[in-house]
Amino acid sequence: MKRDLGRGGIVVHPYRGYGSRQEVFVMGRVFRQAALGRAIPHHGVLRDVADVVRRIARHGVAGVRVEASLGANRTTATTDRDGFFDIHLPLQTPLPQGLSWHQAELQVSQGDDRMHCHAEVYIPPPETDLLVISDIDDTVMYTGVADRLRMLYRLFVQKAHQRTAFPGVAALYRALHVGADGEARRPILYVSRGPWSIYEMLEAFFQLNCIPVGPILFLREWGLSWRRPWPRRAEDHKHDLITRMLTMMEDLPCVLIGDSGQHDPEVYTRIVKEHPGRVKAIYIRRVDRRPDRERAIERLREEIAHSDCELVLAADSAAMAAHAHAKGLIAQHDLVEVHQACVDEG
Repeated sequence: MKRDLGRGGIVVHPYRGYGSRQEVFVMGRVFRQAALGRAIPHHGVLRDVADVVRRIARHGVAGVRVEASLGANRTTATTDRDGFFDIHLPLQTPLPQGLSWHQAELQVSQGDDRMHCHAEVYIPPPETDLLVISDIDDTVMYTGVADRLRMLYRLFVQKAHQRTAFPGVAALYRALHVGADGEARRPILYVSRGPWSIYEMLEAFFQLNCIPVGPILFLREWGLSWRRPWPRRAEDHKHDLITRMLTMMEDLPCVLIGDSGQHDPEVYTRIVKEHPGRVKAIYIRRVDRRPDRERAIERLREEIAHSDCELVLAADSAAMAAHAHAKGLIAQHDLVEVHQACVDEG
């Protein structure tokens, strides 16, 4: 991130990218940020409040030219009305073999000013055998999306070290990342209902909790305003994003992880029907224990019973790990580690 050091002004923030050996995608935002003011201390409540206000009050800068290069491959994009750029870069020149993370160079032009930064891009190695796509909210990290006011507080105000990861999550995702042989280096793509403005917090949260890093893909920009104080509905965006991932990754099978509190079971079941044979398992964390909700999920399980994908409504990370081990997706010693982590962190 090209930071403003508290002085305000134009800020460039690229997000982690993803891709295949044929193409890559990189998103980011160019926005104008208010100055903190020299009177505000570097630490304390006032600084926390100022940081929250600045994140919420960011104004995207439209029409900014972004030049991207990855190896010998180059393209350009222009920011939209909210300041976001979405770069699609076909790889006509192959990238170095043996690397999963690559560095895309970005040149951003705003008037007479030119800023340079880079974005990390993950490309799965050729031997990758599985793609993992996971929700974040109430799946990896406790958010409480059912209570909107508390959700907004947790999203915008709580810092990374104040967030709570579900017991065993880090161990489970590490096990899925390395696979049964310990060398798989499977890509894990994370999806959140939250806005782009909490990206930095989520990166810190993943690092603090030792959760395998991956491109963090948000569903949408919230588009909040005084006239529209709640996020816009975006029920189809997760479906479209997963479809895009499956199309890009060609025949690579996947595992989908979500929670029972929102629409994850419905979206994932639809994906199974539309992409026969691609989804090997659906893991749904039980966060909503209403009988009618559990019956609805049971009906979804029955709808895909004829396929080779099983929908698992899991009480905890240990239950997900047990099924993953039975399917040959993780190693025995990793299964034991996930069970122990659930005990230690629960």
